[in-house]
Amino acid sequence: MFEVLSDPAALVGVIESTHREESVLVARRLAAVAALLRHRVATAERREEEYAAIDGFEQTAAEVAAAMNLSPMGAGFLVSHAEALDTRLPRIAGLLAEGRTDWRTVRVIITRTELVTNGELIAKIDQSLAARIGNWHGWSRQRIVNAVDAAVRATDADAVRERRLEAENERHIAITASDNGMAEINGSVAATAASAFDHRLSQLAKQVCPADPRTMDQRRADALAALAENRGLACACGQSGCPARAGEHNPDRGRAGAQVIINVVAAERTVYGGGAEPGYLEGYGVIDAEQVRQLAAAASLLVADPVTSPVEALRYQPSAALERAVRCRDLTCRFPGCSRPAMVCDLDHTVPFNHQNPAAGGRTVAENLKCLCRQHHRLKTFGGWRDEQLADGTVIWTSPTGSTYRTSPAGADLFAQPRGPACAAPAPRRPSRSRQRSGRIIRARKHNREQRPINEARRRLEQDRKDEIAARKFRNHMRDMLFLFKGTPSTSPYCTWVNDPREPEELPPDWMPDVPTLQPLPDDPPF
Repeated sequence: MFEVLSDPAALVGVIESTHREESVLVARRLAAVAALLRHRVATAERREEEYAAIDGFEQTAAEVAAAMNLSPMGAGFLVSHAEALDTRLPRIAGLLAEGRTDWRTVRVIITRTELVTNGELIAKIDQSLAARIGNWHGWSRQRIVNAVDAAVRATDADAVRERRLEAENERHIAITASDNGMAEINGSVAATAASAFDHRLSQLAKQVCPADPRTMDQRRADALAALAENRGLACACGQSGCPARAGEHNPDRGRAGAQVIINVVAAERTVYGGGAEPGYLEGYGVIDAEQVRQLAAAASLLVADPVTSPVEALRYQPSAALERAVRCRDLTCRFPGCSRPAMVCDLDHTVPFNHQNPAAGGRTVAENLKCLCRQHHRLKTFGGWRDEQLADGTVIWTSPTGSTYRTSPAGADLFAQPRGPACAAPAPRRPSRSRQRSGRIIRARKHNREQRPINEARRRLEQDRKDEIAARKFRNHMRDMLFLFKGTPSTSPYCTWVNDPREPEELPPDWMPDVPTLQPLPDDPPF
């Protein structure tokens, strides 16, 4: 059917060329879907039907579903993506049509930017991502997600912050009964709390000895009960001399070593200078600048640019500060396309460490260390791949067929802090109307954000005062009616307030509503 080449380098070249051609064909198909949508929408607007009208989107989705044998939902997603590229992200669509990016990257950009509704802001995001997307070759999906999220947060920080606050108001934990004596736990919590919880479960799950027959997932599930009972995780190996068996009866073991370390990567100006650039929470992803400052204020240790001494550079094992810095710089495995977190990766010496003569080369410094997952660490050692690491952390990979691939550190790409010469003359900064207008908008949004809860509390108090005056007028009216028609106090056990004296119908300036008393929760479990 196809001519099969025998040269591995030629085969890799065919794979790369057909990958670019596939992007071009996808862009052509989406452009046709967008043109069909514009035509159907224009036709539907000219119709004068009053009942059972089908809009242009539904008509286009139906035709796409029939042509491509898709479900209605799948066709709807395809039409939505085509419309987004046509109206919101034209520069990204142009790169896809040229084969300079792939559909996987473009689809991530579409879905992660769909909440940006301002036309000017989405145009800025389109321009920013289109200028950077050429350097994303070999990136994993999670790294692309982080880059897009960082661009959205930097461009529309206020909208992202408000959506985060709304999501925080919906936080909850629910327990649902399941079959066979099991239960399901689900909920929504803050990213920092979830990351600390995940780290703590892993800590408890690793307290058992290697002979424990349970899997890591099973030990993490059992660690939840140990965490709730404030004890260590008991080992299930069954050996009488296992020291971890004491965890079931020793509550102090659960408290020992309970400190959880969470790494956050952010620019200096975000932590100390009040900048709006987002940060990165290890094990989660991109977070807002406000969350970064909250974590920095509560942190017990802030590390920046650890220095490796000449003595430490000649040791095979890196220091804790250097290891943390390298993991925060890389964030993921450094092999092209790999998204395994840096926290579970090995630290690999690019130039092998010379155990016989450490001074001969392969020093333990940040410029010679990178994160590799165990699979790609073995691939480099035994699979014929060669690597070269530059001073800025960029790694140049050479495959067995001679093809080269470059990967840059994810942390340095997201939060680079370029610094000019210390004695460089300051560049003149001319006044810009657009910059002044942007500053006014930022200040106005900040003022509105601070004033919104104050105005809400004032409106709530005014409404409570109106309700209280209306209730007093009603009660006084009922007392007047009782005196007019009966002339004697009421003997009914209901509405005993009708026998009380009349209440003043004007409230003092310092009047405040009574705080409602919360009813205690039932003691029964939820299942």
